[in-house]
Amino acid sequence: MENLGWQSLSTGPAWVVIGAVFVAAFGSIGSAIALGRTTSHSAGVLSEKPELFGKLLVLMALPGTQGFYAFIIAYLMLQKFGFTSSNPEASLGQGISMLLLGIVIGVVQFRSALSQGQSAVGSIDLTGKRPEESGRAILLPGLVEMYAVLAFLVAFLVILWVGGKAF
Repeated sequence: MENLGWQSLSTGPAWVVIGAVFVAAFGSIGSAIALGRTTSHSAGVLSEKPELFGKLLVLMALPGTQGFYAFIIAYLMLQKFGFTSSNPEASLGQGISMLLLGIVIGVVQFRSALSQGQSAVGSIDLTGKRPEESGRAILLPGLVEMYAVLAFLVAFLVILWVGGKAF
């Protein structure tokens, strides 16, 4: 374990780990909050119209994607800098870059999950009142998803770019 080099905050690998923790935590917390809102709201609709469960399932689950994106980003950060092997390597500049990336993308995933949850709650209401509109209702929170995916792609490209450079 002594060759991991992340016992001290003066090493790049330590900052990579902290960045990965930030992105995973923020994305997961945002998704958990939004899923709590969509599922509890759906419970009210389903208490009156249980036959809508299939139509509401996607709307309930959609805000959970940000947690998955955040997990994948965290894994890519750790994998790119050798944490899947026994010898992680990252310069201090690379580590701080991954910390900043983890914070920024984590906040985007967090906020996107909350916004998507809010949009999904509206779509759940729409589906509850007009079940024939469930297809259109899915598109509304899907628009918010676009920014979670965009942040995921930016993070992926930055990880590749920073991982190939030494600062």
